[in-house]
Amino acid sequence: MKKTHILLSLFGLFALFGMTGCSSNAEEKKEEEVKFLVTSPLQKDTLATKDYVCQVHAIQHIEVRALEKGYLQKIFVDEGQYVKQGQMMFQIMPVVYNAELQKSQAEANYVGIEFQNTKRLADSNIVSKNELALARAKFDKANADVTLAKTHLQFTEIRAPFSGIMDHFQVRLGSLVDDGDLLTTLSDNSKMWVYFNVPEAEYLAYKIHHDDNMKHVRLVMANNELFDQPGEVQTIEADFNNETGNIAFRATFPNPKGLLRHGETGSVRMTVPLKNALIIPQKATFEVLEKKYVYVVDKNNVVRSREIAIAAEMPHIFVVQSGLTKGDRILLEGLRQVKENEKIHVNYVQPASVISNLGLYAE
Repeated sequence: MKKTHILLSLFGLFALFGMTGCSSNAEEKKEEEVKFLVTSPLQKDTLATKDYVCQVHAIQHIEVRALEKGYLQKIFVDEGQYVKQGQMMFQIMPVVYNAELQKSQAEANYVGIEFQNTKRLADSNIVSKNELALARAKFDKANADVTLAKTHLQFTEIRAPFSGIMDHFQVRLGSLVDDGDLLTTLSDNSKMWVYFNVPEAEYLAYKIHHDDNMKHVRLVMANNELFDQPGEVQTIEADFNNETGNIAFRATFPNPKGLLRHGETGSVRMTVPLKNALIIPQKATFEVLEKKYVYVVDKNNVVRSREIAIAAEMPHIFVVQSGLTKGDRILLEGLRQVKENEKIHVNYVQPASVISNLGLYAE
């Protein structure tokens, strides 16, 4: 009986050792099976799209003001209306100015008769040449007064200086307006000037390369739709803003359908050439407190997080400004499955293959 008990105990020990050995082998096998994909930044020349917040201005945008004092007698247009160059917009009551014109014309006629009489007398050597010169001067002054009165009368008619769209009225019919009072504004929207600010480094890239990729730009409107007309950078301001480090660019956009209006906002999309750019997949990054990080895998396959700066963002990829080198290995997948300073097993994937097949490496 005692011998049988001993045999059973031995069998139990063997079974225990066998189970422990199997468990240990299973864990080792499992550890060998969990391998993480790693890759490196891809270094190449590329083109990056950059969006800049912009302000849209009409190519001509002016204030229409009264040129004479008086009551606003007539309004020939309406708010938001398209007016043609030379079209009558407002009429200030012209009664006083008509009277002034009639008075100056009468005085000019009277002085003209005097001048003709003096001229006949001078031709007959009855009066001196000085008297003739004085009569001519009076006649010229009277004609100048007529011209001035006509000008004042014309100023009571406010006409469109160019074709464009009117804004809302600042006055109403019958209002007493003074010389210089604002009546409305007028915008020529046939072309639009779009202003946006560019950082110094990107300005230098533009000036060095200045090719069609950077000269031609697109406009992303406030509804995030792309404006159907391309624009062209035509002007750069003279000075940098010392507070922001930016300089203002101006792009011109044709506006044949009149969709754009003065005062709109949006974003100018510019294509910028990047030389020897370091490109990584967006999915290889994670964010902590609005800062971007990657997991760098060292030569011992130990994982360590590293902060990076992003120079440009494109679909599925980031262009790295700082924080990585071409030879660094970064974790491509399983970012939530690893811990800081953890040693992992890896499979290395060539950067070119990763970038060209980003959809195949989805987690």
